[in-house]
Amino acid sequence: MAIVHHANRVRPNRTGLKVGGHQASSASMVSIMTELWFRHLRPEDRVSVKPHASPVLHAVNYLLGDLDKRYLTTLREFGGLQSYPSRAKDPDQVDYSTGSVGIGATAPIWGALARRYVDSMTSGGGAGRQYSLVGDAELDEGAVWEAIGDPMVAGLGEIVWIVDLNRQSLDRVVPALGAPRLQGMFAAAGWQVITVKYGDLLESLFREKGGEALRTRIDAMPNPEYQRLLRCTPGQLRERLPAGDPEIDALLKTLDDDTLTRAVRNLGGHDFPALNQAFAAIDDTRPTVIFAYTIKGHGLAVEGHPQNHSSLLTAEQLAELAERVGADPGDPWAAFPAGSPEARFCADVSAALKRPPVATMAPPEVPTDFGRIPAGTATTQAALGRTLLDLTRSAPEAARRVVTLSPDVSSSTNLGGWVNKVGVWSATEQVDWFADDPETILHWRERPTGQHIELGIAETNLVGLLGELGATWSRWGQPLLPIGVLYDPFVQRAHEPWSFGIYAGGQSILVGTPSGVTLAPEGGAHQSITTPSLGLEQPGCVTYEPAFAIDVEWTLLASLAKLGRPDGRSAYLRLSTRPVDQSLADVPADPAVRERRRRQAVAGAYLLRKAPDNPAVTIVAMGATVPEALSAAERLQRLGIRADVVCVTSPGLLFTATQAKAGREDGATWVLDAAFPAHRAAPMVTVLDGHPHTLAFLAGINNVKARHLGVTRFGQSGDLESVYRYHGIDADAIVGAVLDVSG
Repeated sequence: MAIVHHANRVRPNRTGLKVGGHQASSASMVSIMTELWFRHLRPEDRVSVKPHASPVLHAVNYLLGDLDKRYLTTLREFGGLQSYPSRAKDPDQVDYSTGSVGIGATAPIWGALARRYVDSMTSGGGAGRQYSLVGDAELDEGAVWEAIGDPMVAGLGEIVWIVDLNRQSLDRVVPALGAPRLQGMFAAAGWQVITVKYGDLLESLFREKGGEALRTRIDAMPNPEYQRLLRCTPGQLRERLPAGDPEIDALLKTLDDDTLTRAVRNLGGHDFPALNQAFAAIDDTRPTVIFAYTIKGHGLAVEGHPQNHSSLLTAEQLAELAERVGADPGDPWAAFPAGSPEARFCADVSAALKRPPVATMAPPEVPTDFGRIPAGTATTQAALGRTLLDLTRSAPEAARRVVTLSPDVSSSTNLGGWVNKVGVWSATEQVDWFADDPETILHWRERPTGQHIELGIAETNLVGLLGELGATWSRWGQPLLPIGVLYDPFVQRAHEPWSFGIYAGGQSILVGTPSGVTLAPEGGAHQSITTPSLGLEQPGCVTYEPAFAIDVEWTLLASLAKLGRPDGRSAYLRLSTRPVDQSLADVPADPAVRERRRRQAVAGAYLLRKAPDNPAVTIVAMGATVPEALSAAERLQRLGIRADVVCVTSPGLLFTATQAKAGREDGATWVLDAAFPAHRAAPMVTVLDGHPHTLAFLAGINNVKARHLGVTRFGQSGDLESVYRYHGIDADAIVGAVLDVSG
């Protein structure tokens, strides 16, 4: 409580902006976390702490000697303790970053799967339970039930969820008593369900005469009525609690005021013997959920009040709490006296929970170029599978670290050849009943050595697991190269949990394919518009949208080489099903010139067609629209208008370079000089299969006039030519824009 109090009422706040913190939400978790950390936790276990209980986690770490006292006054201060637990930013031990509701709760599920995958590959994944401390309101999140419903989860016996059932949300007391329904949903998914409802005092009263009537009365009581009892005086309790039942009334008369007041608050989530019994009953052969009934604000002046979520104790209320627990409000950080039983106990627990340091191994070297020149007609989507297969031949050690994921779209995203080659991962070998079927093309061989994981159609699950597979290098010292593939229209659905995974230290590659209105016959519902700029704007990630198969190879290999390392980063590749003549790539035959092209492609852009003499216009195109740009350039040449064509592979890297050129970021700027040299500056037309603002900043490199073509409205089904014409990204539209900007 003092951690939050100091941040809000003691530390100077010149702006007057609310600092915040959640004393009531923390108070409902104190007993649970004390019982877990100080009696049951083992060093190999991992815990995801509900976001608003972060002060409790820091207090526990301080008591165990894992957090310096100077940090206790820095909650939500710049460079101090974060608002919610963060693996990357907090100074003490945090197992899982939380804060995005539902994502932190499910992370240990994907952490368990990632550990099992690492263990099946290297036997270096360790062991231990994966705990989630979950607020009951968090169970409203769909991501929770998507994870619980996945078939693979039912076999994860190391998963333990503890639901802080305080029956309050942000603004109100939850009106319905939903615990039985929630318990049934977990049980139906194959989980062990344990309920910790009442403590020893209430259980002893239930055994007295009138006790069963009292139990029935409390069980049937609506949540708001029970919460209101917490605000009552003993006299009011004697009046309200019996509700006309003479047996209850008679039982209450046998209790003094103090016992009655304690009995109303004696819920299982605050009772150490009840919690101990629940932890001891965990069945490690299947996932377990413990519903622990608690009081929001337990032990505080604001306990049970419907608006206590963000309320703060006054100085007087904090002093009263300090007196009650034997602390000094003037020195709330005082440690237990050296040599005292409490100090020795904390030291013993701390020693027992010490984890050995993680010996991080460097990821295997990834080649930069396979040396091929793709010929014929190909799609960037198909190039993904081809590159992965080439990796198995050219760099088997690196390929063994690759793990691919998809939500039931493996074959339709061209991963079939890869899946046939490496197999599907399963904790145990499964029978392939179609192995001898002559018409089977995609062989679904499930075994512990497989390298492809397929989940149900739930993008949140896919990127949750993707993030945890991308964090194995820091958790267990075993780097993986995870690649998640899903339809690009659904990247936005997956973006928030994937972004949170990057924030938590997960490094992975997300592939969105097929993409854009180029997926013409599928119609507007399956035509992504804003995903190019999502990749540009995502911290910790580089985005690529290659136009040719060779660009896919180069950018994918470069992205793989950045995974599984302290200075690593994630990547997002936006691919297409459009067949493109690969001769348009004009890949240089000379090795030195080829390497220059590769470096430029990986850095964000290259000059694909160079006009004779100085150009009258620069056409900048990305991804599937590059053929239209080249066609427009040829037509303009016949009209006597010289055009350079620049192929953009990464708008994000180009934007970083422009910021660096202006002195606003660190980074290389050479790619701008290579792709947009000042001596060839000319009016510019940009075009992409996505929102035009994605490339609009490029005109500012040399401060030229510009027109920007792209997709700004929902599409409809049709052939490619009609759809491109509808959105104004065809060759005619490019020629028209050039005439406008250069006229």
